[in-house]
Amino acid sequence: MSNYKHVLAAADFSAETGVILHKAADISRSNGAGLTLFHAVECSDALYASDLVMPVDMELCEEMEKKAKNHLLELAKTLELEDVDVRVSIGVAKHEIIRATKEAGADIIVMGSHGRHGLQLLLGSTATGVLHLAPCDVLAVRVNERI
Repeated sequence: MSNYKHVLAAADFSAETGVILHKAADISRSNGAGLTLFHAVECSDALYASDLVMPVDMELCEEMEKKAKNHLLELAKTLELEDVDVRVSIGVAKHEIIRATKEAGADIIVMGSHGRHGLQLLLGSTATGVLHLAPCDVLAVRVNERI
C-alpha cells in the first residue's frame, strides 16, 4: 500500500456515508495523512420541463451548498474527526470530485460504489466517472443499497 499524504472522502449523504468516511479516516490515520471531506451539490444550469427551459435558482443552489457543508461538519463531529478540511461545491459530481482532489492535493479518493448494473450502468455512475478521470488512486468502498 502506498504512503498517502492526503485523502479526499467523497460523501453522497447516502445511508452508508458513515462507512465511507470511517474508511477514509482509517487510511488518513494509518498514513499520517490529511483528510478532506467533500460533497458536490448537483445543480444543473437548466431544468428541462417539456419544451420549456427554466433557469435554476442559484440562490437555492447556494442554500443547498451551505446545508451540505453544515451536514459534513456535523458528520465530522459525530465521527470525531479532527483536523479535517470540509469542502462543498456546485456542479457535476464526478468533475467536482476531480477538481477538489487536485485543489486539496489528495493522492487517494475514497468513495462509495453501489455496484449498479444493467440500465443504471449504461447511464453511468459517479464512481465510474471518477475512476476514469482521477489523477490518483481511487478506493471504491462497496456499499449495499437497502431493498
